[in-house]
Amino acid sequence: MTPTTFALVRHGQTDWNAQRRLQGSTDIPLNDVGRGQARDAVAVLSGYAWDAIVSSPLSRAAETADLIAAGLGLGAARRVPELTERSFGPAEGLQAGPELDALRIPDGFRGAESEDGAARRGLAALEALAEEFRGCRVLVVAHGSLIRVSLSRAIGRTLQSIDNAALNLAHHHPVVGWELEYFNGERVAAGVPG
Repeated sequence: MTPTTFALVRHGQTDWNAQRRLQGSTDIPLNDVGRGQARDAVAVLSGYAWDAIVSSPLSRAAETADLIAAGLGLGAARRVPELTERSFGPAEGLQAGPELDALRIPDGFRGAESEDGAARRGLAALEALAEEFRGCRVLVVAHGSLIRVSLSRAIGRTLQSIDNAALNLAHHHPVVGWELEYFNGERVAAGVPG
């Protein structure tokens, strides 16, 4: 059976990214650097033929997806609520320091969605897309933490942070599961099947 191929792209930069503030599900827009990153991603993504584009409904991901879709000549991106970034609760908007440290608990922050919960939600959304678009190529624009924990769960190993607008290319095989081919724009040695 033909695998379903996913490009998992983190949105472009926001002012909170530049200030190293925890964004989570707070709806922070792209800045001009982020818009440029989205346009630059088109060059890498244009090496593939895409059947569909979907994104988180948060504006930073939605605008990134719309800029990429326009650059690739694709139709409008569909918004998928389950691709929204992990909620960090009262930690959102904070930078590293005592105030953020006071909210830390194992697996995240007090009042936040757990990493495990976000991973289950994100992977379920990707597997639903794999079923809907079986054997196709799907471009997904979402968020760093959600992509990282979902891919980590899919392939069975912990991945590091996701770069803004970088290519993460994964394949969903109906029988054998997930395989990661590119991570943060770099080819993964041996594909790391999941």
